[in-house]
Amino acid sequence: MSLIYALAISAQMGAGVYLLLSRHVMRILFGVVLLSAAVNLLIFVAGGLQFTAPPIIEKGAQVLASGAANPLPQALILTAIVIGFALVSFAAALVLKAHSALGSVFTDEQNAAEELGSPFDKEATRNG
Repeated sequence: MSLIYALAISAQMGAGVYLLLSRHVMRILFGVVLLSAAVNLLIFVAGGLQFTAPPIIEKGAQVLASGAANPLPQALILTAIVIGFALVSFAAALVLKAHSALGSVFTDEQNAAEELGSPFDKEATRNG
């Protein structure tokens, strides 16, 4: 069963990397979303998929029971979900602003900084 999980996660990561290599900004954003979800699944599967007791410390005890689930992967996944959502929200706002300012969603056409030229060429002509 873990081989099926590994293949599914690797397929999702492969699709995410493929979309990241695109020249369309929205596809790049979808690639980030797929990679974020694949990493969450990877942490989830690495934590172990077992039917165990919830990670709750009973009243009067100092440690978890021996059959309790490991709470660390759960905390890592929750943190990764929040960070991934913040990253995607920021990237979506950046894509929207770039599209409204530059008028294109293709990275080949977003070259306004290149049209201004190199700032080092201007310094060389002033000093020389």
